[in-house]
Amino acid sequence: MIIMYICRVFLISLIFLLSPSQILSETQSKIFINEFYLKTDKAIKILKEIESNLKEGTREKVCSRQREAAKLGLLANESLMRAFEAEGIEPPMDFLNSNKKKWEVILNQC
Repeated sequence: MIIMYICRVFLISLIFLLSPSQILSETQSKIFINEFYLKTDKAIKILKEIESNLKEGTREKVCSRQREAAKLGLLANESLMRAFEAEGIEPPMDFLNSNKKKWEVILNQC
């Protein structure tokens, strides 16, 4: 009786170990899209904080934070381009180049 139980447990364990298991992971394109959103959100948050500080009359570290936001925006743009490439889709270069120029203007303003 005990031997039958041990055999069943062993067989069930063996089936679970040898059966293919599907690992649910994010695709490369989804990782790049997440990076795009995270970096864009962070850049916009920094710019809004700068705007708020300027309205209050505070100019503390405006240029360095503005550059940080612009660099994040440029990195976000690259992540978006990589997401398109990972999917095998031709990226909308007009949009991406326009977006890149906007972030470069912000970067070079200080």
